[in-house]
Amino acid sequence: MSFDLDRFYTSEFAEHDTIQKATAAAVGNEFKRLVEASVICIKGGNKILFFGNGGSAADAQHLATELTVRYITNRTAIAAIALTTDTSALTAIGNDLGFDVLFSRQIEALGKPGDLALAITTSGQSPNILKALETARRMKLVTAALTGKGGGELVKRSLADIALVVPSKTTARIQEMHITLGQMLCGALEKALGYVD
Repeated sequence: MSFDLDRFYTSEFAEHDTIQKATAAAVGNEFKRLVEASVICIKGGNKILFFGNGGSAADAQHLATELTVRYITNRTAIAAIALTTDTSALTAIGNDLGFDVLFSRQIEALGKPGDLALAITTSGQSPNILKALETARRMKLVTAALTGKGGGELVKRSLADIALVVPSKTTARIQEMHITLGQMLCGALEKALGYVD
């Protein structure tokens, strides 16, 4: 190989460990707020709407599935939807209305006051994410985000009531923290709702 694979392997884990510790120190209070808001949402008969682009779309689908099916144990379903999975809706919205309203259009159709709209975005800059949060706020949903790179326009414009900003500029490390925080949310919800001791 033309590069030092052992050094690469070690440095990737070292960077991950550094960002993990920095994230744990930075987002604890916001994580607690996210869990509390999610519990209020679900106990109130509402749902969590997950959305994001690319790898974040996969995380949205993953987390919605953990809640509707199971995370730690078999239990009552927890209401969650990923706005990234309906190919007919996604292609029709993108083709007929434009990619910028990919998620906001679905929130208009499916969202209701008391729902929680949870954006997953490494940069906080994607127009379709920003429009979705604007729509969610206008419709009186609680808005939340997992983001990084300082949070971009999402944070500058205060579009999320709750924002967990991973202190990194590296997309891969941010995504690693997002799925960790997302799975922690699933675990915390199961405990807070009384499904797991």
